Amino acid sequence: MPDTDRPFAAVILAAGKGTRMKSDVHKVLHPIAGRPMLRHLLAAVDTLAPARKVVVVGAGREQIEAAVASEAAVCVQEPQLGTGHAVQQARAQLDGFAGDLLILYGDVPFVRPDTMRGMLNRLRQDDRPAAVVLGFEPADPLAYGRVIADAAGGISRMVEYKDANEEERACRLCNSGLLAARAEDLFALLDRVGNDNAQGEYYLPDVVNIALAEGRTAAVVRTDDEGEVAGINSRAELAAAEALWQADRREAAMAQGVTLRAPETVFFSWDTQLGRDVTVEQNVVFGPGVTVADGAIIRAFSHLEGAQVGERCEVGPFARLRPGAVLKQGSRIGNFVEMKKAVLGEGAKANHLTYLGDADVGAGANIGAGTITCNYDGYFKYRTIIGERAFIGSNSALIAPVRIGADAIVAAGSAVSRDVADGELRMVRAEQLVKPGWADRFHDTMKRKKAEKKVG
Repeated sequence: MPDTDRPFAAVILAAGKGTRMKSDVHKVLHPIAGRPMLRHLLAAVDTLAPARKVVVVGAGREQIEAAVASEAAVCVQEPQLGTGHAVQQARAQLDGFAGDLLILYGDVPFVRPDTMRGMLNRLRQDDRPAAVVLGFEPADPLAYGRVIADAAGGISRMVEYKDANEEERACRLCNSGLLAARAEDLFALLDRVGNDNAQGEYYLPDVVNIALAEGRTAAVVRTDDEGEVAGINSRAELAAAEALWQADRREAAMAQGVTLRAPETVFFSWDTQLGRDVTVEQNVVFGPGVTVADGAIIRAFSHLEGAQVGERCEVGPFARLRPGAVLKQGSRIGNFVEMKKAVLGEGAKANHLTYLGDADVGAGANIGAGTITCNYDGYFKYRTIIGERAFIGSNSALIAPVRIGADAIVAAGSAVSRDVADGELRMVRAEQLVKPGWADRFHDTMKRKKAEKKVG
């Protein structure tokens, strides 16, 4: 019977120089939907509960180590002598490991867990293939290596495109590069891989040919989704991957009960969570860390990041929610309102032209147009507390730390630097000075001067 309980380790190859990216950022750390592509892949691997994870890098080790922290071991391939050589560099990190290995690529981030599981399950079948390769049939085979296999998936030969003859190049089944093998088999086979080929490199697929020459079997499993195994090597390919991811996410959102007014203009992050009957208008961007509860409306041209939007809330249009923004049930922010580390209580509203930073706004409070919480003195941040049902008049400045009591009123145009008691009216304005006729005399004088200047 197949041993389906064998542990497995993931070896992720990320030693390529990524020169086509023209970036100081390691290629596999470029983000898709706000998440580095390497972390997309690691998250998929983690759903299968690997015993170990090893990332093989070339340059940029420090960047990778910082990105994966304690999640995976990191080892270096230097110089880069091919994919087979890269896998060999993981041997020390896998010392004593007796299980299966799954070889993945950091710039191929969207391999589905089911596909990985299918490769491992095929490896564990009773015929015990020496290796399992993931194959696919692209629309244009280009220069992919070919997998020569029978209808049952038994491989007879693996060949790189540059080393293939015309008959082999006519085969449409291509090698994705992903491979599964038992650890003891793989490293023994890698020890016999040579570099007598057009590139002078040690190719990982050669382990299949060596196993076949020894009379063992190898198998291919297929994916019908070319995008699942597409590598990302340039900014253009990164943009294409982003577009594919966003298209899939939009379809999923609508299938789960979200209304997107103009789906192609809405951009999600990898962790965006939307409830039922949420409506999202056009040109909305969700940065990482956003949750939107049932029945909320996100109006056009709004940007949300690190925010929680409660049930039946309304955001925007042209609103910005920064990290730490929390809108409780039925609250509303309107056009050109920005929130950061602020809580808007149930039913409270700030309808336009307002900045709420480091603030707590009580239930039912009304924040007038042009209100700002002055939370920063150039050195430290301070908090503003606004009580339930308080009314803050337009163009007010609340100079933190300050507390506005429940049911209090702050008159329009006030600059409040001291606490306001419950139910109190606070008006902080300079005395108005009135000079009758002054404006008329000013205009007459300036018009005369302008006329004299033209004559001169």
